[in-house]
Amino acid sequence: MTLAHAFVSGVVVRPPEKRFTPNDLAIADMTINIDQKSETMLRILAFGNLADVVASTVSAGDSVAVEGKLQVNTYKLPNGKDKKIFEISASAIEKISATTNPVADNNVATQQNQNQNIVTFSQDEIAQDLIDEEEIPF
Repeated sequence: MTLAHAFVSGVVVRPPEKRFTPNDLAIADMTINIDQKSETMLRILAFGNLADVVASTVSAGDSVAVEGKLQVNTYKLPNGKDKKIFEISASAIEKISATTNPVADNNVATQQNQNQNIVTFSQDEIAQDLIDEEEIPF
């Protein structure tokens, strides 16, 4: 059941596991902690090319930002109780920081990430998209 469009960030606690559907569609499945105080975990699913990139570039301890659809899956436990799993079917994933400090040219890394369906946003781009100067009353 799809609930809403979501944008979250967190730390990867379970690295991506890559598998394939019977039709050879790649799926990467990982878990992120979105609130370290209460240890709130979300399952993240990436499909296709995004799954390939995520599986090869993201590891445990990395900080990531995820955009996608929030879903709730319910199933019954052996004791008869219902268990709900909250997950995001990702449309874009950005690696915010890594556990190691790679030495690379930021422009080249950013361009490669964008070419592989990993999006990057700068603070200036977001602010300019939200503010229309003609609507400011003063």
